Amino acid sequence: MSDLFKTPLHSWHLAQGAKTAPFAGWDMPIQYAGILAEHKHTREAASLFDICHMGEFLVRGKDARAALSRIVTHNLDTLAPLKCRYGFLLNPEGGVLDDLIVYRLAEEEYMLVVNGACTASDFAWIADHLQGEAAMENVSDVTAKIDLQGPKSLDALDATLGKVLGRSFRDLKYFNFLRLSFEGAPLIVSRTGYTGELGYELYVAAAKAVELWELVVADARVEPAGLGARDTLRLEMGLPLYGQDLDTAHTPAEAGYEPLLSSPADYVGKGADRAVRERLVALTVEGRRSPRHGDAVLAAGGSGESVGVVTSGSFAPSLGHAVALAYVRADASEAASFLVKGARAELGAVRADLPFYKEGTARIKL
Repeated sequence: MSDLFKTPLHSWHLAQGAKTAPFAGWDMPIQYAGILAEHKHTREAASLFDICHMGEFLVRGKDARAALSRIVTHNLDTLAPLKCRYGFLLNPEGGVLDDLIVYRLAEEEYMLVVNGACTASDFAWIADHLQGEAAMENVSDVTAKIDLQGPKSLDALDATLGKVLGRSFRDLKYFNFLRLSFEGAPLIVSRTGYTGELGYELYVAAAKAVELWELVVADARVEPAGLGARDTLRLEMGLPLYGQDLDTAHTPAEAGYEPLLSSPADYVGKGADRAVRERLVALTVEGRRSPRHGDAVLAAGGSGESVGVVTSGSFAPSLGHAVALAYVRADASEAASFLVKGARAELGAVRADLPFYKEGTARIKL
C-alpha cells in the first residue's frame, strides 16, 4: 500500500490499532473498536472522523461568484458569507461529476469541498470552465478536515476547542460556519454533518491536524470512528455516496435532488439535469442479510423482470434490519415491493421513505 496517500493523522490511527484499507486512493481507517460499536457511539454520544482525504479549492476574484455560478448547481446569489450549501458539479448531459459543498468565505471568496477520489478531475474541470477575473487554488494538501459527529458533539466541542478559544459554538446554525484560528493557523468550524446527527467539521492546516485531533478526542464523550461506521450512518439517513449512488450516468433529479436545482444561472448541464429515466428508491429488507452494490432489482409478482440495480446496501444497526438504495426504472419505481437478486439468494424488499432512521439530531435547534 506504499502507493496510497496518507492523511496527516495516519500514524495516530496505526498507533491506536485502527484497521485501515484503500479508499479513494488513500489508506484510510475503517474501524477501531468495530463498525457496530462506532455506529452506536455516534448515535448516542460523539465520534471523531478523519476526513482529510477530501479536497478543498479556493476560488477568489471579483468575478468569482459569476464564474462559479456557471459551473456548479448551487444558487450563489442567495448564499451569504459564512454560509455553505450542498449541490453538484455536472457534465453537459446533466450527469453528476461530483457532489460538493460550497462555502462563501467572503464577498468574492469561496471554498469548494469535493470528494477525495474526484479532487484532481474536479480541479481540472473547474479550471477549464472558470471565466473572468477569478483564480482557483488547490489547497487540499495543506488542509486537514476533521469531523465531530453525534448528539453530544456540541458539549464535547465546547469543552475542548471552545475552552481553548474562549467561546461556545452553540450559536452556530445548520449549514453555517465560523472563521477562527487555532494555534496561529486559520480554522473553519462548520455545522453540516453526514451522519444525520448534530455535527461539526473542522478545517485546519495539515500541520495542526494531530494537535487538534488529540485535543478533541481526549474528551470522555468522544471516540475515534472509521469510514465503516460513517457509511452505515449515512446510509441510514439515505444520503448518497459519490461513485455508488451518484455518478455521471444519472442526474440530480434521478437521485431525488431536483428541489436543489434552483440556481437562475446558466450552469453546465442545466436543463439536462432534470431528466428522469430512473429513480433512486429506498428499500427495506427484513433480517440482517443486506442487498449489495450491483445486485439486480426485480419486479415483484413472479415476472422476474429486471427493473433496476442496488447502489448501496447494508445492515442498519439503528433499525435492526437491512436497507438499500437502488436505481429503478422510472415507470416501475412507484411499486410497493421488489425482489433483490443477490449472489446467493433473492430478498424481498419494500419501498420506503427517506430517511430510514428518523431520529437524527442534525437539524436540532440549540
